Amino acid sequence: MTEVEDTVAALKGIPTRNELMETLRKEVLEVTFKKLNGDERKMPCTLITSFLPPAKKDDPLSQKKVRELSDKVCAVWAVESKAFRSFRYDRVTKVEVIAKEDYKVRLGEFCDDLDNKNWALDFGGKKMVDKS
Repeated sequence: MTEVEDTVAALKGIPTRNELMETLRKEVLEVTFKKLNGDERKMPCTLITSFLPPAKKDDPLSQKKVRELSDKVCAVWAVESKAFRSFRYDRVTKVEVIAKEDYKVRLGEFCDDLDNKNWALDFGGKKMVDKS
């Protein structure tokens, strides 16, 4: 990480790209960014392993592919659309951690799907726990 990148992140009030990607591995975040067409988008997303589907050979954005993308692009699991999505880091305007106790309220249907799969949130830790 260069001093310029650190300064730009600080001026924008967001984590550096490396900090963002590390936080995504531990938390569900709401990332706000400008789409290429200029629209603003807020996307709840994560890279927590237990949220991700198993990698498949025919999946173009499998977990292996996520690691191979450009440093300018952040590939994440969008929890609402239940699919991999990406955004350009330089277009990020805000990053907010979604508290685990707010998952049900903020992510609604997604959490209902987790309940149906006998998954429960482990509020004491950082990951999902299979309660079956």
